[in-house]
Amino acid sequence: MNPLFSGLMNEAAELTRTGQLAKATEAIQRALRGEANARPAAPATGPDDADVIDVEARVIEREQPAHTPPPREEQGEADVWTRSSFAHKGRSIDYMLFVPKRAAGEAATPRPVVLMLHGCTQSAADFAAGTRMNEHARGSGAIVVYAEQTQRAHGQKCWNWFKTPHQQRGRGEPELLAALTQHIVAQQDADRLRVYVAGLSAGGAMADILGHCYPDIYAAIGVHSGLPHGAAHNMMSALNAMRSGPAASGSGPDVSSPPTIVFHGDADTTVHASNGLAIVAGAAPGAVDEGRSPAGRRYTRTLYAASPGRGQAEHWRLHGAGHAWSGGSAQGSYTQPDGVDASREMLRFFLGQRLAR
Repeated sequence: MNPLFSGLMNEAAELTRTGQLAKATEAIQRALRGEANARPAAPATGPDDADVIDVEARVIEREQPAHTPPPREEQGEADVWTRSSFAHKGRSIDYMLFVPKRAAGEAATPRPVVLMLHGCTQSAADFAAGTRMNEHARGSGAIVVYAEQTQRAHGQKCWNWFKTPHQQRGRGEPELLAALTQHIVAQQDADRLRVYVAGLSAGGAMADILGHCYPDIYAAIGVHSGLPHGAAHNMMSALNAMRSGPAASGSGPDVSSPPTIVFHGDADTTVHASNGLAIVAGAAPGAVDEGRSPAGRRYTRTLYAASPGRGQAEHWRLHGAGHAWSGGSAQGSYTQPDGVDASREMLRFFLGQRLAR
């Protein structure tokens, strides 16, 4: 059976069970029409539950060690790769933390932090394996924290980027993720002026929200195959934005844009590529570079200079690429290993940005 059809029918059954007959009828009609851009809804277990609006599930059946790189042993020291949880104002979140060992003779100076937000159906370990961000962080000494969405908050573990309560400072998931970030900075005695956030798809959309809601915490944003802040406020507008792009620029006129790097495949059929352009809308484009990854995948990189109210930006158009992390590892889900290395380029961009004191 088509997984989309199956998912929609399961949605209809759940809606019927909970007495939401009108929505159940709508779900059945969508299933019969075979609407490719619709997604099944999560079971209604609370006010913050949301419909699935991202990629269809693809479960990777592996034991945890397949996603968890072993520590590097050297002179009695090693990278630290741990799993933990964090609670804030009645909400809790699991996360995985990578702290690279210091190089021999390296001074114990505060280090940068990167918050990574996975896409729908993914886990923190899966995202770490797919992006290979830990490998790149070793070279720069960056600390990487992978937040993990709960299935209770969303049936397929999507961040609720398209709901108004989760698009504001001091509320919902942005508040929880910002508090987690500050907790890690304090715990690791990290450099608060060099804190960054990046994500894929729904995680990319939430990264853009965090950057706009907490410009005092995050010095730069990385968005891969995501949507701009404010692109949607409910399920219908989310589906429209994913299918055709946002109706207008996501950021309001009174919202400044922090330094941002964007990657988006122009063959993405899950999140329309115009969403990536909308993230940098309003900035004046400068130099344009055409290139290829070592495996031959073409890209176009456009640079945007900083301007009043806007940090500098980069937009990478990934030619022929779909809804997947460019240059990632096949050990994780939703990756395109032959593409330009998005993790390396993001980290390069991030480390060139810092908050003003």
